[in-house]
Amino acid sequence: MPASIALTPPARVSTLTLVKVNFRPETESRLQELAAKTGRAPDDLVEDALAGYLQELSQVREMLDSCYDDLKSGRVKPVDGEESFARLRRKSEDRRTSRS
Repeated sequence: MPASIALTPPARVSTLTLVKVNFRPETESRLQELAAKTGRAPDDLVEDALAGYLQELSQVREMLDSCYDDLKSGRVKPVDGEESFARLRRKSEDRRTSRS
């Protein structure tokens, strides 16, 4: 019988690490209430919430990095915030006076 050869490296086995999280009493109460309403374990709700938060944080980070790269490369020009607000105020005032 020939020796077996792995064509792909074995998948890395992830391990779960237990983390203790201390919630404020009102947060703990809301978590327990939601768990009771949904029939899901509080641990599962926290896991889902954290996974969603980390995904959103990753997307925001990518968007900010992309915007920064656009500014640094000159593809996008920065806008003066005070000037933009003044322009919006003028447009709003012009609309109000044109309706009268």
